[in-house]
Amino acid sequence: MDVKSVFGKNLKHYRKAKKLSQEQLSEKVDISVKHLSSIERGLNFVSADLLEKLAVSVEVPVFYFFVNEKEASCNEIMLGEIDQIIEKCIAKAIGEIKTNIRQNNH
Repeated sequence: MDVKSVFGKNLKHYRKAKKLSQEQLSEKVDISVKHLSSIERGLNFVSADLLEKLAVSVEVPVFYFFVNEKEASCNEIMLGEIDQIIEKCIAKAIGEIKTNIRQNNH
């Protein structure tokens, strides 16, 4: 699969994941629905400016548009694991802060 096709498929996936219609996304990034459709079908490609607008609009890092399904699912799994680790660290830090506050107040 070529870069334009991978990009288009991923863009469509993330657009739908955000529950955006082509009309809504095209309005957000100031392009026509026809142009967005041709990008999603892998017929056209994007400028750097449009790439950034699309990533912001569907709330994903730019590189997500360029990875295949296996790589994307690995990234999502890794991000989920990272989120869990961060949550545990935050909970631990909050617990330590509370303990320190209690000890300082007594």
